Amino acid sequence: MTILQAIILGFVQGATEFIPVSSSGHLVLAPWLLGWPAPGLVFDTMVHWGTLAAIVAYFWRDWRAMISAWGRGLVRRDWSDPNARLAWLLAIGSIPAAALGFLLEDWFESLFGEPAWVSFFLVVTAAILLGSEWLSRSKRARRLADLRWPDALIIGVGQAAAIAPGISRSGATMSAGLLRGLDRPAAARFSFLLATPAIVGAGLLQLVKFSSTADPLAQLPLLAAGFLTALITGYAAIWGLLRYLQRHKLTVFAFYCLWVGTSCLVVAWLR
Repeated sequence: MTILQAIILGFVQGATEFIPVSSSGHLVLAPWLLGWPAPGLVFDTMVHWGTLAAIVAYFWRDWRAMISAWGRGLVRRDWSDPNARLAWLLAIGSIPAAALGFLLEDWFESLFGEPAWVSFFLVVTAAILLGSEWLSRSKRARRLADLRWPDALIIGVGQAAAIAPGISRSGATMSAGLLRGLDRPAAARFSFLLATPAIVGAGLLQLVKFSSTADPLAQLPLLAAGFLTALITGYAAIWGLLRYLQRHKLTVFAFYCLWVGTSCLVVAWLR
């Protein structure tokens, strides 16, 4: 892998981790289409930590408020603070992905070597986005403060489904939020906050595997390039998407996923 390839893949990871088009799917399909070598576990770990740094940097005030409120609630046994409630809802929403990832880790990992399956799951993402927009069109919009634990659990199930490469994590969780009546900005905000423990968990798991990798320091320039690009691009993607969703729907991302998924299925069939 060259520095330019590392920057391009870091850009792909940073942009598509938060925009609902599946970062894992793009990291599989982009090297496959371009004939590049697979980036490997070490590089994949670093670009994911880049997007983690982006989301922590963007929402650090939210996390500081939630952690402080949760700590006070633990001491006082009082969870009436909205930030403490939100912290509990994020914990509940994280359970499905953690459980499914633990039980089916090997099966999900095997899908990363199957571009045809990844392409198919992108088409599934398109259907999820279009379906959520259509089914939620008559629902009365709810705010993030109106969220309850069953809502968080259902959104967490959407995140669990997105362990499969090609199913967009942000797309699945935002769609689940829309189906539970949240408006788009609130659904996106909860989706991004819910991503933080998921990316931390996945990153820690990858770090365990990373420790057994031979001579990772030899790849340091490539890793640094991917990390920094993913961080900067990811921060910009969060900022842009939150503003975009204040006035626009998810439809454009659905059509993009449909186009990429069907095009790559054709390429896979021809190859």
